[in-house]
Amino acid sequence: MTPPDASHNRWSDLDRPPLNATALRRGLLRPDTLWASLEVVESTGSTNTDLAERARAGAVAEGAVLVAEEQTAGRGRLERSWTAPPRSGLFFSVYLEPGGIPVERWGWVPLLAGVAAATGLATSAGVDMSLKWPNDLLVAVAGEERKTGGILGEFAGDGIVVGLGINVSLRADELPTPTAGSLALAGAVSTDRETLLRAVLRSMEHWYGAWRAADGDAAASGLQAAYAAGCATLDRTVRAELPGGASLVGEAVAIDGDGRLILSTEDGLQQPVSAGDIVHLRGAAGGLT
Repeated sequence: MTPPDASHNRWSDLDRPPLNATALRRGLLRPDTLWASLEVVESTGSTNTDLAERARAGAVAEGAVLVAEEQTAGRGRLERSWTAPPRSGLFFSVYLEPGGIPVERWGWVPLLAGVAAATGLATSAGVDMSLKWPNDLLVAVAGEERKTGGILGEFAGDGIVVGLGINVSLRADELPTPTAGSLALAGAVSTDRETLLRAVLRSMEHWYGAWRAADGDAAASGLQAAYAAGCATLDRTVRAELPGGASLVGEAVAIDGDGRLILSTEDGLQQPVSAGDIVHLRGAAGGLT
């Protein structure tokens, strides 16, 4: 008899137990909460792609959560790939419908997810988290800033799908790049993925509720101040690599009311950046990031 393929056995790595979907639903799905449904799948290409397709077909309601134990074609910003060993992280997407909020304010939703993830993980994992504009989650590993997570938002149906990928238990020899990190490598007091996921989703519910109550006003809801307080990009010299190949160097001085990064350039101008890749040049330990 041929033994089963251990690489696909859900109990093949006892340090990385499978998520208990029933327990997660019991803890998160209640009539008075944002979260309406929660599904855990063993493997998929991309939770964002799957949930966006369902949203476009009108097959999901606001508050749907789709979690994968493994993503084989995960997507980050700028169409970058995101891969990690099965059950080594949190790979999930949520569907939100900010109906009634001016659509020009919807750009705050991925930034809101960043604040929620950073605050939820800081509490539940006991790790100091920071944000790299616009949507990277950073931790310190051996005194160096490392990316441990990323966020991707896309319009779909009547709302927006927001996907998060967070490295939880990745070991040093499993990191995709030398600049990557994980909660475990940052000294997390807990790498229980169910605890972490519940904390992030509850934090997201809090911030989304506050933002909606303020009609999407990031300043009035406290979201703008919270993002700025946790943003490692501010007060540093950075290079913004802009769409189309241009670049801009300056000191990151603020996050404005539209969620844009404001750079103060050498010629004294204040330049807003709404999209692009940011490289930290100077201003904090850890070198270039």
